[in-house]
Parts: sequence; structure tokens; C-alpha cells
Amino acid sequence: MIVYEGNTMGNFQEDSDFNNNVGISARRFEESPFISRHDTSNMVRGVYAGRFFAVHNNDDHIAKYWTLRRKALIFDVPEKPVEISGKDAVPFLEKVLTRKVASMKEGRGYYALACTPNGGIFMDGVVFRFSDTKFWYVQADGPFEAWLTALSDGFEVEITDPHSRVIQIQGPASENIMNEVSNGEIDESLGYFRSGFFEIGGQNLYVSRTGFTNELGWELYLRPNNNAKKIGDLILSKGKEMGMILTASPGFRCRRIEAGLLSAGQDFTNKTNPYSVGLGRFVDIDKENFIGKEALQKANKKCLTWGIRVDGGTAIRGKSLKINTKVVGEVTSSTWSPYQVCGVGIVHMQDSNFGPGAVLDVDCTNGKIHKGELCELPMYDIKGEIVRGINKDVPKEPNPWIGIKKK
Repeated sequence: MIVYEGNTMGNFQEDSDFNNNVGISARRFEESPFISRHDTSNMVRGVYAGRFFAVHNNDDHIAKYWTLRRKALIFDVPEKPVEISGKDAVPFLEKVLTRKVASMKEGRGYYALACTPNGGIFMDGVVFRFSDTKFWYVQADGPFEAWLTALSDGFEVEITDPHSRVIQIQGPASENIMNEVSNGEIDESLGYFRSGFFEIGGQNLYVSRTGFTNELGWELYLRPNNNAKKIGDLILSKGKEMGMILTASPGFRCRRIEAGLLSAGQDFTNKTNPYSVGLGRFVDIDKENFIGKEALQKANKKCLTWGIRVDGGTAIRGKSLKINTKVVGEVTSSTWSPYQVCGVGIVHMQDSNFGPGAVLDVDCTNGKIHKGELCELPMYDIKGEIVRGINKDVPKEPNPWIGIKKK
């Protein structure tokens, strides 16, 4: 079994990582019920939240990028739902999360952070409300279930693993695919970050209108009682008719960078406070005491994380942002954008003197230094009209960035 070598908070999905792997025992990690769909001799697996997932499968990530933007991709997601239930579920989550959950409606999802007492981001994910006493938190990588259990003393709550596996269907054709597989039950009336139970292939599935691409998309949560083969056959059959294809994680990477969707352990760590990476809007600092509140009240609120467009090159991850050979920032995620026809990345600067419009020297994968310009995130579709289904225009051609020298 081949998996990436790294720490528990790693999210290794860059091209340079594909050969940085070691063989380990498979017995301690959860296998996906969809593994047979993409198990080939080329597949490299990763471990994320204690689960295997397909990180690389000899994918043409340029071709899959355009499939995502024009049709649809399906991805076997390793994110892990954790169930929080009981009489004190609401006050407990108010203590643990930085967002207000008491006012959440049933069937609503929130992107939510859990911070350390020092204000660092311990976990990010999406919390869903099933009822007054039952929630799911779909977590990124890390020991969040153990963290919740350790904090639950004094609360009448139960922290459990619902053993749910998630699949994403993302792209402009995803709505029609979901409508077909649900016999018309699922359509655009299910709003962004809304969720519910639906019949798919004669089985009851929890479905949310969410994803990790900022394209129109959905996530399906399979449970142990579901027949994964039957559901998979149905989705792949209907999806194929509309151009959907299966992908490993690189198929999503460029779009999530362009959208400014941060990757845990890569674009932030538990030493990073939400404000410094542009996630301050997900901190309800005025709510009653929650873990990390005191530290966040005192924290510097200036953002240090931006996007970058690189003229003619792809930035190397790491301390590759310089001015006159002096390091001024770090590249945390990087790839090539077929749509903008330039290198794109997410960067973390050393101080707030550098923001959108700043031009830097960038060490690139071709061994050369290219010019890069910091920009706002997301890099386009600022109002989120694509993911909300307001803008359904499918990009037929690239929309090249005009470049630094031509401005």
C-alpha cells in the first residue's frame, strides 16, 4: 500500500509529492466503499482523517479542470463526519465552535472553525443541524473526535462516529445529475449550504449542497446500511451520460486555489489565527465565551493570506516569495491555472505591508524566478454566483490574466 509520508495535519496534494511516499500497513485506516471504482496500478493513496483516498491516479489535471468547469467531476472524499448529540448539544457546540449555532435552522450547514485556547485554528469543517439535539460536524484532517470527547466533561452530549463516507459531485452538470438520480427530488430549490434526506436508488441518503470547488456542487453521505455499489452504479451511469468523470484530488486543486478555499495543515495550522488567513468572518466574537475567544479578542485582525498570480511559471511551495533576494512570504498552495493561463497560488506574507497589487519575485518549478502579483481571494466570481447557481455560464475558452508587464 502506498501513501503519502507526512504529519497528521498534512494535506499533500501537489505534483511534487507524488513520488514522496512510503509503504505502510493498510489495516489501521478506513477503506472507501467506492475504492473499486478507481483502484488501478497507477493509484497513489493518501491518508486523511484516518481514511484512505485517491490522491493521484495518473490524472491529466488540466483535462479534469476543464471537465469540472464545463461538465462535472465525482470525487471520493475522505472528510469525516462526527456526530454530536444529546440535550446539551447546542451549548456544547457554542463552547467549541467560533460560530453561533443556537440560531441554526434544521437542514442548515455552516462553515465553522474550532480554535485552541491560544486562538489557533484546531479544525475547520462544516456543521449541519439535524434537530435540536443532533448535529454533524464534517471535519478536515486531525483528531477532532478525541478533541470533542475531551472537552465534553460537564455536558450531556454523546460524541460518536456515524461511519459515513462522503462523495462529491461538482460542476455545472451536477444539478441535472442529482435531479436524475433522485427522480426529480433534488433541484436548485435546495439552497447553498442546505441539506436533507433524499431517496437515491431506492435508498435514503443525506445530501448537502456543498463542496470544495466553488462550482455548483453536492455532497452525498453514505452510511453503513446503504448499498454503495448500487448507488455508485446509478450515479456513474447517469453522470456519464452528462460527461461526468471520476477524479483523484488533483482534479479539484486548481479550482479550490482560485476560489480561495484553504486546505487544513497546508494553508493554515493550529498556530494560525483565523484573521491572519482571511477567515475572521467566521468568528462570532460577540457571542458568549468559546474556546479561544480571549486570545482572538486580542489578536491582530490584519489579513496576511492572499492569492498570487505568477507570470509564466508555477510557484514552488515554501519560502519562495522574495524582494531583492529577501524572503517576504511563503507559498502554501500552488498550481497552474488553465483558465487564467498563469501560475496561481495561496500565500502567507510575513507582514501586512504586502497585499493585493504587490509584485514579488517568485521561485518557480522550472528553476527560474518569475514575477508574481498578490491578489484578492477568490480570484474571480467574487460574489459566489457560480456556486449559488446564479451564473450558469460555462467557460468555453480561457480568460487569460493580462500579466504584470502589460498593465
